[in-house]
Amino acid sequence: MKRRIFLASGAALALMPASAFALTTGEARVLVDKVVTDINQVIASGKSINGMVRDFEGIFKRHADVAWIAGSALGPDARRMSASQRNQYVSAFTKYISGKYGRRFNEFKGGKIVVQNAKKEKNYFRVETVTDLPGQAPFAVDFLVSNRTGKNLFFDLIVEGISLRLSEKSEIGAMLDKRGGDLDALIADLRKFG
Repeated sequence: MKRRIFLASGAALALMPASAFALTTGEARVLVDKVVTDINQVIASGKSINGMVRDFEGIFKRHADVAWIAGSALGPDARRMSASQRNQYVSAFTKYISGKYGRRFNEFKGGKIVVQNAKKEKNYFRVETVTDLPGQAPFAVDFLVSNRTGKNLFFDLIVEGISLRLSEKSEIGAMLDKRGGDLDALIADLRKFG
């Protein structure tokens, strides 16, 4: 379960991207190669947990469709946010995801993530990787990639067959319910968790 939770780096989505435009399998793989290289560098950096969390936040901001992931995690409630709330929520969600998963980097010391294969699926691409950690059996992590924003970005991760989109959507929904649907309270608490 630990390894599933860590790699939810960020990815929590409710809808599939509208189009993959002119993205190619090779371009999707190049993006994930870069993400994996960046993550492997953080794992091997020897930095403090706070330093690794900051680095992970940078990776997430550079390579993930952050605004879409955040909105998808919130679901239909995202439609009732003001523009100001939306900006605050995306920022708080980014910190929350980065803190939640970036703190798990210590468990990955001595391990690595390796890109295996890339293929087109529907209107996006799936890039398959294997994560190999000391003392554990290797496990699969698939990055789902599109360029619906005009930039090549990942929008979900599938860890051993489990969509992190659904995991985060469920968790954010439960957090909002616990706060009686108060979006401002959710935003404030996401900041604290980050």
